[in-house]
Amino acid sequence: MDATDRQLLALIQENCKMPYAELSSRVGVAVSTVNDRLKKLQTAGVIRGNVALVNPRAIGLDVCAFVLVLTDRPDNERVFIGRVLEIPEVQECHHITGEFSYLLKLRVRTTAHLEALLQEIKPLPGVLRTCSFVVLSSPKETPAVPLYHSDLPAGE
Repeated sequence: MDATDRQLLALIQENCKMPYAELSSRVGVAVSTVNDRLKKLQTAGVIRGNVALVNPRAIGLDVCAFVLVLTDRPDNERVFIGRVLEIPEVQECHHITGEFSYLLKLRVRTTAHLEALLQEIKPLPGVLRTCSFVVLSSPKETPAVPLYHSDLPAGE
């Protein structure tokens, strides 16, 4: 991946519906080159998809919470993960280091909704303990990944 690919990725992270003609103009390559590069980035798995970013509060999901989950054994983790994958309110599930096993990000309507969801998660096989944090505000929240970080390969 070179500087042109990174420029294209930065632009489509801002607006995935930006016309190829505008991408071409802003990056300084032909429209056909934009098309070819974006197809290659999709094929390589760099671009996983194009989505609309829905404002959770605008649709009534006013509570964001993070839940730490401690599980006991790997065979129980499969059951836990299987159930978590079925719960639409769970936006993210991360296997983590430290005292707990997993970190979940949830979006729910109310704290009562959060409580009900926790009552579904806590009795799952292998779940030993949970610890929840309700978000008061989010000064920064973005799905964009850094493309010009010093740790990334410089490219061609």
